[in-house]
Amino acid sequence: MSSNPLPVNSSRLGGCTLTGALSVTSRIRDAATIVHGPKGCSHHNFSLLHATWLDNDEILLPDLVSTGLSEQDIVFGGEAALRRSLDRAAGRNVKAIFVLSTCIVETIGDDVESVCEQEYGLPVIHIPTAGFLGGTFQDGVNNALITLAGTVDPGDKVPGVNVIGEMNLEYEVEENYTEIARLLDGLGLPVSLRFVHDIPFDRISRLGSAQLNILRNTALVPVGRYLEDRFGTPFIPSFPHGLSDTLAFLESVASCCTIDGRDSLERERSLQAEMIAAFGDLHGSRAVFDNLWPGQEGLAAAQELAGALGLSPGGGNDARLPVSSAVGTAGLRRMLHRWRRTIHA
Repeated sequence: MSSNPLPVNSSRLGGCTLTGALSVTSRIRDAATIVHGPKGCSHHNFSLLHATWLDNDEILLPDLVSTGLSEQDIVFGGEAALRRSLDRAAGRNVKAIFVLSTCIVETIGDDVESVCEQEYGLPVIHIPTAGFLGGTFQDGVNNALITLAGTVDPGDKVPGVNVIGEMNLEYEVEENYTEIARLLDGLGLPVSLRFVHDIPFDRISRLGSAQLNILRNTALVPVGRYLEDRFGTPFIPSFPHGLSDTLAFLESVASCCTIDGRDSLERERSLQAEMIAAFGDLHGSRAVFDNLWPGQEGLAAAQELAGALGLSPGGGNDARLPVSSAVGTAGLRRMLHRWRRTIHA
């Protein structure tokens, strides 16, 4: 881990494995998640999830249960504490229970899997999430998605596309999904399943029936490959970022689903041209990019957009334009509004 705390030296993908898995299981609205470990692991993540959802205007409380391991449990084993928590959770009105293991549980050697395999009257799904030996936030996300997919049987294909691995803790998660749904609708394709974002547990059974899976980003490629092996479903490796990448995305989806996407491509080109024209007042402005967070795909999209607008590279005293990981044409439009406010401030 870098000792430099600046955001440019940090990565959301390098965080806690447990948090990554919780960002998935907490978005299944009729399931409970048991965190098998000390109370602090649950308290920290409960606060993080609740605060993040509030930032996205969602007034929700994550359904987390802690086994609350004590010093005695850590010395003599915590399996009995897990059984008690499972019995309590199974008596509630939930359709499934997820059990996430913490670092201390892996250290003391609790046999979490055997406890989860006992009969509780509903599905109990163990997701290994101890990350102290090198696991990351993204590992937690991938482990959770792959474990959930392993509970689903293959099914007959029906028209539609799955959206896989949305970043449930990111700002503008709903706006990004809306843009993907708009692009798909232009090709005549519905979204079959958001795997996983704000869905009931039984809807996961649709996972294997879609024509195509669209991954949120390339860090999910191991998940895409697992789904392809299990269900025979091809995948697009990332949401689109930038003008040309959005057009390439439409071409790739149309090709994978064997449909004619030419009309959709022309409509999107016209929409992009109209957008560039609407921000013509920025032409010739001098600016530099403020690129702390979004990665190379965000910076490349911003550079392409600046070229289309006719912006000039600036220096130290010129406006610093915020760069975001803009998804599709709508994401670029939101970024352009921020650029306009910055340049004309």
